[in-house]
Amino acid sequence: MGRNLQNGERLRPVDLAREHGLSTQAVRNYEEAGILPAAGRTPSGYRAYTSLHERALCAFLALVPGHGHQTATSIMQAVNEVANEAGNEGVSEGVNEGAVDAAFRLIDESHAQLLDDRRTLQAVESALRDLEPGAARGSATAGGPGGGTFIGPLAEKLGIRPATLRKWERAGLVRPRRDPLTGYRVYDEADVRDVRLAHQLRRGGYLLEQIAPLIAQVRAAGGLEPLEGALRDWHGRLSARGRAMLAGAAELDSYLRAREAEADVGAGAGGGGGRPPRP
Repeated sequence: MGRNLQNGERLRPVDLAREHGLSTQAVRNYEEAGILPAAGRTPSGYRAYTSLHERALCAFLALVPGHGHQTATSIMQAVNEVANEAGNEGVSEGVNEGAVDAAFRLIDESHAQLLDDRRTLQAVESALRDLEPGAARGSATAGGPGGGTFIGPLAEKLGIRPATLRKWERAGLVRPRRDPLTGYRVYDEADVRDVRLAHQLRRGGYLLEQIAPLIAQVRAAGGLEPLEGALRDWHGRLSARGRAMLAGAAELDSYLRAREAEADVGAGAGGGGGRPPRP
């Protein structure tokens, strides 16, 4: 975090805003959204933030790169629900734990999504490796006009049914042209490549709706070789996201520890479990 503040120091919205290059309205919006805990008020009605709000803001801004704005907001809303409810009489410890668990569950879901994305990337790379060099080119001479291949020979070569290829076509995985004389489907070299890639991914357990965008990436890259750069970029983005999640976890832990320490001080001063007195 940026500022090294004492717990008792009061901060204005502009103080938090300047530290992070935000507008004062953004800071107020974050508080109203539950991203920051509720602020105390001065006798004249102005917001009075503390180092706890500074830590909450640091935690939120650190969570965004790894989890996205929406999930980061939900995480902070969940953990701040504990702080806001702690001052209400009759709130059980179970409610507090439930709110914290909700935040941790959101974090777990983000990590699970990252792991799923890594597995998808691994499956794509494995499928590309399994495509033998020149296999698509060799298959393209299986009897179709213009060097293409018909649906029957292609299905037989892959050990699948023609109906499966027609289903993949409806799902957008492959787009064969039609012979103008016979109306038969004709698969050119790029179509055969897409079919073989789809076949590998289906064998890996991927659904058609998961495979379709991957095939689209291969088409957009112009083939398998240009896709290597996209795969390297994909690796880099996943690594950056994982690192950002670590940074967000560290800031969130710092905020939670500071809030727990403040609650302990308040409980000791007030003799109860309520919210510490507002500054």
